Order: sequence, then structure tokens, then C-alpha cells
Amino acid sequence: MGAVVAIDTLLLERRIWKGRPTALPPSTQPSGHPSLDAALPTGGWPEAALTELLIPADGIGELRLLWPSLARLSQAGERVALVAPPYIPYPPAWRAAGVDLQQLQVIKAQGRDALWAAEQCLRSGSCGAVVCWPQQADDRALRRLQVAAESGQTLAFAYRPLKASLNASPAALRIALDLHPPQLRVLKCRGGMAPPRPIPFTAFAA
Repeated sequence: MGAVVAIDTLLLERRIWKGRPTALPPSTQPSGHPSLDAALPTGGWPEAALTELLIPADGIGELRLLWPSLARLSQAGERVALVAPPYIPYPPAWRAAGVDLQQLQVIKAQGRDALWAAEQCLRSGSCGAVVCWPQQADDRALRRLQVAAESGQTLAFAYRPLKASLNASPAALRIALDLHPPQLRVLKCRGGMAPPRPIPFTAFAA
């Protein structure tokens, strides 16, 4: 049996190679929330990728997390698609958030049809962002959304139940939204380690 050698000794003597991950370029898609951007490796949403937003219930103010980005994109002439939202969007609230309603498209669908619609919107490359509420989406369905976002170079956001955080996911970014206290917890982020502490987010249920 060979001798046991401390890893620090091997590194010091340059007897093993230590790889360094290539840093991702800064994001051109800021979230609009400085504290969140500061905690993410690229300083904003992962581009051409799926972001999962895990919520304890609908109607807690979860849309406020995306409104700054959706407002910026729509004002730049980018289409924003909402696929199978649980409630009919309230136009005055979206308008007050700065979203150009002419660029907002609501797609009604259910079950597998909703997943198919979200995938097609992402893959088409005709949207600046696609927001969906997939029901009972498995790893395969989420992976298809991730691949479609990459193909269409589109921001993808999926609101899912908080309990889904117990399962693995191919999403580039996973954020859990808590109400008590109101905060964000980054569970997974591509290109770096998730921040160890939650991020206060007082906009919930404001």
C-alpha cells in the first residue's frame, strides 16, 4: 500500500495539476435588484438559460422579482411571453411596473401543452423572455426548457412550488423565495458557489 500524502504537500510540490474554472463573462441581463445581482457570479440573470423560482404559494409578490427585467426588455421592443399563468395578469399592475403591454403575450395552455408552448417560445428566438408555470415538470421537461433557452438565446423563468427544491434540476439558477422573513435563497448558480446567506427582499407582499 502506498504512503498517505497530504493533498497540500502534493500541491506545494506541484506533483498534481489543479484546474481553475473559466470565469463566465458578466451578464448583460441584470435583475434590477442590486443585492441579488451582487450575489450572482455574473452580476445578473444567466443568459440563454433556465432560471427556476421556487415559491411557497402564488400571490406572494413573486412577480416583483421579474418586473424590472421584463420592463426593461419590453421597453426595448422585446416580446415577453407568459405561458399558462395561474391568474389573468392585471394590466394596471404590469403597466405601473413599467412593462410595455404591447409586448406582453399571454398564452393559455394546460399540462403538457403548456410545456410544449413554453419550449416553442424559447426555441423560436422571438422573445426576450419567457415566463412559465410548469405543473409537475420532471427533470426531462426542465432539461428541454434549458436546451430550448440555449437554442433561442432567450431568458427562461419557471415558477415552481418550493417543495421542488428537494429534487435536482438542470436549471442554471435556482432561487427559493421565502415570506417569513421575506428573502431570497440562491440554491444553485452556474459559474460559482451559491451565496451562503439569504438575500433580504422586502418587496414580497408589499
